[in-house]
Formats: sequence, structure tokens, C-alpha cells
Amino acid sequence: MSVETKNTIVEQIVDPFDCLHFIDGKFVPSVDGKTFNNVNPVTEEVYGTVAEGSKADIDLAVAAAKRAFEEGPWGKMSTQERSKIIRKVGDILEARQEEIAQLESLDTGKHLKFSRHVDAPRAAANFHFFADYMISVGTEAFQDEVHGAINYGFRRPIGVVGLIQPWNLPLFLLTWKLAPALAAGCTVVIKPSELTPMTATKLMEILKEAGVPDGVVNLVHGFGQGAGSAINKHPDIAGIGFIGQVSTGAKIMEEASKTLKKLSFELGGKNPNIIFDDVDIDEVVATTIRSSFTNQGEVCVCGENIFVQRSIYDEFVEKLAAKTRELKVGNPFDLDYDQGALVAKVHYDKVMSYFKIAEEEGATFVTGGKRPEGLDKGYFVEPTIITGLEYGARCTREEIFGPVVSIIPFDTEEEVIAMANDSRVGLSNTIWTNDIRRAHRVAQSVESGLSYINCWFVRDFRTPFGGTKDSGLGRVGGVHSWEFYTELTNICVKL
Repeated sequence: MSVETKNTIVEQIVDPFDCLHFIDGKFVPSVDGKTFNNVNPVTEEVYGTVAEGSKADIDLAVAAAKRAFEEGPWGKMSTQERSKIIRKVGDILEARQEEIAQLESLDTGKHLKFSRHVDAPRAAANFHFFADYMISVGTEAFQDEVHGAINYGFRRPIGVVGLIQPWNLPLFLLTWKLAPALAAGCTVVIKPSELTPMTATKLMEILKEAGVPDGVVNLVHGFGQGAGSAINKHPDIAGIGFIGQVSTGAKIMEEASKTLKKLSFELGGKNPNIIFDDVDIDEVVATTIRSSFTNQGEVCVCGENIFVQRSIYDEFVEKLAAKTRELKVGNPFDLDYDQGALVAKVHYDKVMSYFKIAEEEGATFVTGGKRPEGLDKGYFVEPTIITGLEYGARCTREEIFGPVVSIIPFDTEEEVIAMANDSRVGLSNTIWTNDIRRAHRVAQSVESGLSYINCWFVRDFRTPFGGTKDSGLGRVGGVHSWEFYTELTNICVKL
């Protein structure tokens, strides 16, 4: 990988900062004064401290959210009034996109080009979408002529919601949960990932500026075994929205079970990218580079297993490898590069461990498999293509969540469907074919929550998103988010 210095470094307009909790409209330290370090994934240097929340901090945040829900103005506002405030949040985020993008790249190590193109604009778009959606959504009504009655559905917010959020797309995915919760009239307690605290903290400033009343949104930093566990067990939290690992989702479900909360999970995946031999290989390669290595592979719908029909297998591997070798890894604020660093040492160590596993399983490294030369600090990994593994090897079964893909040949449609479904997870898949009948057959046969046909990472906020099997619980997007954040009451009126 090339690491030479170029004169394309973006001037940083933001600086790292210490992150406090945000409870009842104020930034506050932890009750016990504890903090932990925020580490730059590019330089491995400490650039700030973060308040470490505990049960005591969560109790304060939930109490503030409960007061705001039961006594405050949020639930008493008209739908149109709440919509205006939610839209203003989106407007402020849109106006401050460069600041948000730079903070996201500082915290995650991802390249600024990705933060500018995805994280910052989609965070604003989430608020804009739900500000519009909330004033247009309807409800069901039925006229019962036998009994001379009308039945109609009435929705009310479920109450205080806990949001436990991931580190890969921190603000984008937080707002994807937060915007509909606010639109529905809920109040919220957030625990962002301990690895990426800054944009969530900055969002609290923006919410206050937009006019969100005190106590409606509260933020407590910390770790899963502390602040996260306290959210899971709290009797005054009515529902939990979580995005993250399968094992963490199982832990949340266990801890939340005694209070019978509503749960919405988007968990891990090992997504198949299925390529048939009737495609334009150059077109497929251009998108597969993105679906393999975008955001260093730290996107939940990246395709880690690439299944290629045998007649085009060698040509595809050669062309994908050639394009992969062109990717440059380095400083995420240097626009000459394509990829930045992984988010943290713990994740870097996990990804690197799979290279040893692949070697032991007999893999061939077509590209990558190591740290880029010339980068002595930072959690950088070369984009890596693995071949030579039978489906069923650990590297084809376990989610790596880094810039690592395995390419596996197949012969028939039935064979590749069987391999794609032979998994405990089922989040997304991508299907490449010019046979429209086959495209629909395979999309309907592969067990996952989302199928892309001849595209990838295209999103319509009205449509359902979520995983099957161990990849999730429930759906979000449009009415599906509305279903989670509201309770539906049937009202029967005798005429």
C-alpha cells in the first residue's frame, strides 16, 4: 500500500474535547467522578477523557426522562409543534456537516470522505424524514355494521426509551433510532459506544439549540457492564433500541427480561455477495470494492463472503484484486487516501487474529493480510482478499467486521442458496445477475432481512430494515419504527 505524503490534507476545524454526561438539559460529570480515556485510533494518543457512567447516573437520567414524559411539555405538544423542533435539529446538523464529519473521523479513524458522504448527511436526513413522516402517518379504522360501531386505532408513545448505540456509524445510527423515538413522543436515555463518544455529545448541544426541552433526551457515557446494564434492568425504561454484536444483544435480552421491555435489535451478520456468470464483471467489481472495504469493512451490510460462479471466478478475483491494490490506506484527513484506521486496538487485534486463523485454515492471501508498510502507529489494516477456503472455515463463518473478504466459487443456484442459508445470522445479501427471474428467486430464497439486487447500500427510509435469525429482532424504518415506539389502543365507539 502506498503511504507517501500528499498535499491534500484537510484543515481541521474541530478539536477533540472531554465528554460529559447530559442529564436534564445540563452537562454533568459522573456521580462518582470516574472517567476513562478517549484514544485517537490514528495516532494511538489519548486526546480526551470521558465520564464513566454507573447505575447512579442512569437513575438520574431515567428520572429526568420520566419527568419530562409525564410532566414536561414534550408529550403535551401537538404533532406539528414537535415536528418543527425535530426538523430544526436536522437543519442544524445539515448546516454543521463539516464539523460533524471531522469529529466522526477523529473518533472512529474512518476516512473523512466517508464521514462527509454518509455519516453527517444521513444523520441530518433522519431527522428531516421523521419530521415529515410523523405528520403524515395514519391509523386504522373499521366500521362494524352488525353492532353499529366504529373501531379505530389510537397511538401513544411507550414512555422512556433506552438507546444503546454502536461505534461504526455512531451519529448516523444513533439518529436513526432517536429521530423516530422523539417523533413518537417518547423521551430517551442514550448510551453511546465508549469508543466513539464525541458526536453523541455534540448532538446534545444541537438538540438544546433546536428547542428540545430539558430531560427529553439524556446521555450517559460508559461501558456495557455499568451504564448499559443499568439501562437494561431499569423498571422505568419501556423499550430498548440496540445495534451491535449478537452476544451483547443476548445479554441485553437476558437482563431486560424481568421487566418485559420492548426490544429492537440490529445485530451482526456474515453477508453473502452472490455473483452469477451473466453479469458485467467490471460493473460488479466497481460496487464490490465498496461493499467489501467501505469504512474499512466496518459496515453491518458489507459483504464478507463473495460467492462467484465458477466460470467467471478467476477473472473476477483478478479484477477485484487489481482494484483493491489501488486503495490507499493512511491519514483519514488526507484526501489522497481511500481508507483510514480501524476504530480501536481491541478491534484491530480481533481483525489481525483472523489472518493467523486463515493461514492455519490453508487460505491464500491474494491481497493484504497485514499492516500497511510505513504506518508504525494507528490501527491500520490492508484491504484483504482471501481465497482457497472451503465454505465452513472459521473465516467464512464468523463476522470479522474489517477490510477482509473471502471469495468462494459455486456452480449452481441451488448450491449457493444453500451455502448462504447455512448460517446462524441473516442480515443482508447482494445478488448480481441480469436474469430477472433468477434475481427474484434468489432474493426470496436467501434468509436475510434485506436483499440488494444489482446494487448495494441503497436506502429508502420508508422501508423495513433488520435481520433474521441471530441478526436481529424487529424492523425499523417508516411505519416499522412507529410500531416500536408507540403502543396501539383500539377504541370502540357505539354509534
